[in-house]
Amino acid sequence: MLKEKGFYKGINFGGWLSQCNYEKEHLDTFITEKDFADAASWGIDHIRIPFDYNIIEKDCGIFIEDGFAYIDNAVEFCNKYKLNLILDLHKTAGFSFDYYGEDESGFFDSIKYQERFYCLWEEMAKRYGKYSDFVAFELLNEVTDAEFIDAWNRIIRTCIPRIRKFAPDTLILVGSYHNNSADTVQYLEAPFDDKVIYNMHCYEPLKFTHQGAYWTDAINPDERMKFEDSVCSEEYFEELFSTAIKKAEEYGAELYCGEYGVIDVVGAEDTVKWYKTINSVFEKHGIGRAAWSYKKMDFGLSDERLDSVRDELIKLL
Repeated sequence: MLKEKGFYKGINFGGWLSQCNYEKEHLDTFITEKDFADAASWGIDHIRIPFDYNIIEKDCGIFIEDGFAYIDNAVEFCNKYKLNLILDLHKTAGFSFDYYGEDESGFFDSIKYQERFYCLWEEMAKRYGKYSDFVAFELLNEVTDAEFIDAWNRIIRTCIPRIRKFAPDTLILVGSYHNNSADTVQYLEAPFDDKVIYNMHCYEPLKFTHQGAYWTDAINPDERMKFEDSVCSEEYFEELFSTAIKKAEEYGAELYCGEYGVIDVVGAEDTVKWYKTINSVFEKHGIGRAAWSYKKMDFGLSDERLDSVRDELIKLL
């Protein structure tokens, strides 16, 4: 279904409306119409756009029209360049996946924060549900701790019916804990309806894809690893994705990988090898995906470092 619906081979526009300084100059210039046109020329079928709650809302029911204007433009440009669009709520009031850079907490225990979340998605549904032929919603980026999964399943059950009042046909993506890890998809409840997609992320093996990362204590930033020295293989990804694939098959649901990629510390040839390996497993199982990320953000596929291999690389998205 994802291939037929045009959510099969995509790219993230990370760092535009999320993980940014929110200054107007940045919002106006980091991603422009030209980026949508250039991304479309790569032969992809969709864009995933992370956005933060504070771009579009001040409180429950109090919205920021200047913020919605950026999303409106994204919808317009995707339509113009025949791209589908996933709108991913990357940060909500009371929760961010980013322990190190964001001061947000309490969402999973707070009725007030959860109501803000439902209000936000109702508003998104009112505005963009009419574009269900090419716009999809992703409820929340990368739930972190295992202790949140029961509350998260309950929040999903509550939120989707409220969205459905205004967007009955929109595809909705939901991921699990440990930052959308593939092996935690199995702990999500059955899809609310046949338009709900199971979502995972994959930056494995982390010591290869995140070598040199300066923002996480899971990595020694001084260590380096060649592709041949990693555990990466088709068999590795088959095993990694196995429980997620099984869960999707159990309910006749689709499986999607909303983020995957290799840090800019890794050389161009090794980057291609990793993409080729993971892509073969995506293709085998019909898994839709969106690579991280289009530009900069330490993973930029349009950055100069990949000029020599870009033509080969974009065939592997």
